[in-house]
Amino acid sequence: MAERETFGGRLAEGRVLKANTEKTRVVGIEIRSSHRLYGKGISRTTKAVTHDEGNESSVGDIVRIRECRPMSKTKRWRLVEILERAG
Repeated sequence: MAERETFGGRLAEGRVLKANTEKTRVVGIEIRSSHRLYGKGISRTTKAVTHDEGNESSVGDIVRIRECRPMSKTKRWRLVEILERAG
């Protein structure tokens, strides 16, 4: 199944947190912002369930993912590339 090149889904980068199931990864996306009132830096992590067709990534890898059509109840992202291997 080829993904259309013209689809402009959101891109995100994050670290693979779980790689227990076949073709599915849980990626943690860290969002850094400053507090509205106090200005202190705040780090929030959001989890994205991602489709990894070739089972290429492993826990600790930094990956780029793209939003896509719903593939299951929770899976709405697809692995685009592995930016850095864990090691």
